[in-house]
Amino acid sequence: MLSKSLKFIIISLALVSISCQDEAVYFSKYQSFPESWPKEVPAEFSFEAPDTTEVYDVFVMLRNTQDYAYRNLFLISDINFPNGKVIVDTLEYEMAYPNGELMGQGFGLKTNKLWLKQGVKFTETGNYKVNIKHAMRAFGEINGLDSLQGITDVGLRIEKQNQENDN
Repeated sequence: MLSKSLKFIIISLALVSISCQDEAVYFSKYQSFPESWPKEVPAEFSFEAPDTTEVYDVFVMLRNTQDYAYRNLFLISDINFPNGKVIVDTLEYEMAYPNGELMGQGFGLKTNKLWLKQGVKFTETGNYKVNIKHAMRAFGEINGLDSLQGITDVGLRIEKQNQENDN
């Protein structure tokens, strides 16, 4: 009888933990690139403004296979505001340790949660659009790669910032 009660408590705590985490996530969506990620094809995301009084953290979510051959990743993001304003950023992320082992969670398929913007207030109501494309090139080459192997999914995740830990 005790083991059934213990199992029930563990399952209940796990469900509460998962549901609390989900409350913090405002938006989470992926775009798949099953073969490779073409340079001219951005990952595109569109969402309605969340609560304009809250503070959010915005992440790029990446899934990559062992076919990803680079130590870093360069991305260009543009955030399009409802009023027409656009913010463009060039971002660099480390994807592998010096020994070549890929960073991220998972075994064959790695998942990486990378900062895009921290402490964002979406002050305008309306539709926001975020586009993300890669800006990778081979070492010593001037022109960028036409297609990037090893990146299978690119995502955007918006989480309500945890105010308790930010004081």
